[in-house]
Amino acid sequence: MAFPKIKEVRQLNDEQLSDKIIELKKHLANLRLLKATGRLEKPHEFKHTQHQLAQLFTVERERQHQAEAEESATPPLEETASTATPEPELAAASSPEEA
Repeated sequence: MAFPKIKEVRQLNDEQLSDKIIELKKHLANLRLLKATGRLEKPHEFKHTQHQLAQLFTVERERQHQAEAEESATPPLEETASTATPEPELAAASSPEEA
């Protein structure tokens, strides 16, 4: 069983990526069960499955970082307008009063 190339993993869409993660998690749980019962014939499958999961998690996290960067790069218009000038009521309340 050959490892999938990272380029192939990056070509998956978000839904396929999530499905593959769930599938590999179930496979890893099954491998643990086989190991516990002493029926595991291919112990190297642990390493292979964990490697594939790491690839999928890496791609998923890269996409999350990219989405966060896009959101922070373009703030909504409403927030920019409200933060640019403080409201007069708040400015007056925050200034020290003379006694």
